[in-house]
Amino acid sequence: YFVKKIKFENYLKICLFFNKLSAHKKIIYDSFVANIGSETTIDFYVFNNDLGLFKKLLKDKLVQDYSHFVVIPHFLETNDTLAAEILNTIPKDKLLLLDKLMPGLTGEFAAVYENFEKDIYLALKSLLKVLSNYQTLKIIFPAHSYFPNEILEGFLKFCQDFAFGYAVVSKIETETISKGDVFINLMETDLVILIENILKNKLIVGKDVGVISYNETPIKQIILNGITTISTDFKGMGAIAAKLILNNSKEHIENQFEIVSRNSL
Repeated sequence: YFVKKIKFENYLKICLFFNKLSAHKKIIYDSFVANIGSETTIDFYVFNNDLGLFKKLLKDKLVQDYSHFVVIPHFLETNDTLAAEILNTIPKDKLLLLDKLMPGLTGEFAAVYENFEKDIYLALKSLLKVLSNYQTLKIIFPAHSYFPNEILEGFLKFCQDFAFGYAVVSKIETETISKGDVFINLMETDLVILIENILKNKLIVGKDVGVISYNETPIKQIILNGITTISTDFKGMGAIAAKLILNNSKEHIENQFEIVSRNSL
């Protein structure tokens, strides 16, 4: 008997946890898979923003021989302490956080994250000239959602710094839409309802009412001749995550945020 090969490749078996399925999450997934290499095994799980389900899934997977755990840590529950406690059960040399940093984690781990408060503030500031054509900014922020409060904090800071009237809308179905309003939507379902209500009121998008949608997806290039979006670079996020794993890096990298100005504003 003899040893035929003395150079062994790194073994990568990755457990990928996404908080939900969506068009922009698919962009992250496709980019990650394309950049991590065809030799890698990836097991993919969705926990529907449910911390309890995530805990159960993770417990079952920790005993398996995964080289890395990649997690998007958005939960409907606001108990960051409990979420951090659960995430801390993952060996830090195997952990990579995507999209959001989680306070309370110990040790050195990798992360590609959004700076939610800064990103929305600077995005709106870059749109200041066109926003000055409107009077009131309204952000559609559901009462029970996984979206970080930092988004609200950045929005409110911008409105106060630049003297805009503003409102936080928890239910778009019952919201009055008036000429001079700009709506910032976070959820795709709210965007559909918003556009329906604008058209029912015979208002013109991009003239009477402005629309800004969070998270760029290809369909928003087409809706109403183009919806203005503010969005992290999802393709870049997936590529950077793969690079961190391949380089065995524990860096924390702030992901690029982009503004695409279209006819809805």
